[in-house]
Amino acid sequence: MKTLFDDDQHGEQRKNLKKEVGPLEKFKTLEDKIAATIERVKALKEEKVLMDRRIRELERLLDEKSQEVEQLKAEKSLVRSQIETLLDELETIPE
Repeated sequence: MKTLFDDDQHGEQRKNLKKEVGPLEKFKTLEDKIAATIERVKALKEEKVLMDRRIRELERLLDEKSQEVEQLKAEKSLVRSQIETLLDELETIPE
């Protein structure tokens, strides 16, 4: 007959305790992973907002630079035309 003080009986109680702790530990691990995933998703969403903002800023700058290039092309064409006109007038001057 076994008593409360027998080692074998305590072993059974420890095994039962481990069985109970095991699922709780697994649940805690799962909970930690979910919390970490949620934090990562939040961080990625914030990063996306910042990147979208940066993209809009860069697109605006690109548009400005494109307009400047077009303006410079127009000025270049005007200057070329004026130079050609002046050269044509110089050719009409008798020597």
